[in-house]
Amino acid sequence: MSESEVLFSIARHAAWAPRLTTGERWAEWARQPWTIEAGEEPKVAAMPAMLRRRAGFLGRMALEVAYACLGEARDVPTVFCSRHGEVARAVELLGDLARGEPLSPTAFGLAVHNASAGLFSIARADRANHVALAGGASTIEHAVIEACGQLADGAPMVLLVACDTALPEPLHAFEDCDEQPWAFAWALVPAGADAVRLSWRAHGDAQAARMPGGLELLRFQHANEDALVRDAGGKRWTWSRHAA
Repeated sequence: MSESEVLFSIARHAAWAPRLTTGERWAEWARQPWTIEAGEEPKVAAMPAMLRRRAGFLGRMALEVAYACLGEARDVPTVFCSRHGEVARAVELLGDLARGEPLSPTAFGLAVHNASAGLFSIARADRANHVALAGGASTIEHAVIEACGQLADGAPMVLLVACDTALPEPLHAFEDCDEQPWAFAWALVPAGADAVRLSWRAHGDAQAARMPGGLELLRFQHANEDALVRDAGGKRWTWSRHAA
């Protein structure tokens, strides 16, 4: 059976979740993961307050790690990804429609999938290309493939931002894993001696998901595991550390 792969290195990284705000805390969680509960919100202190106030909880997590990872770097293309996006805002808008109430243009604009990417580029006055995508249970893998495609096209660095959070109550019945709040950012560069390898092949049988794909990947990263295998979206995805 044919297999495809991409290789890349991570120049910088950042992760944030309630009560998981340092590398040490993430390493502790990775050794023995616990369910992450909503609570504190990220400060996103680097963003002007007028724009920061527009972002919801999910957006603030994404922006917090984007700023922390990218720093002062400019003109870096970005790939923002989230399986569910600002679904809580979308549910509120659908409720307004059901009640026959007028929709808020601002709320609608902040519910679209590229809202966080747009706020990030506006705040930094940065015209670099950005992409926002969702790919079901394998969203994170598709985002990495997109970022690696941009590296192959000549970008020296691509910022990958991934985030998700628990679904609102009307959608609980559709959860297929233990949804929790989390966000991380990677500054991807062409593969070096410390490269990460992502390979995939068709695979029809999906395993029962224990946690969202993004959290599985954070555990792989912070626990320094040799490999991570995930079945999602009709494919078997294998993450591994690759010696150049």
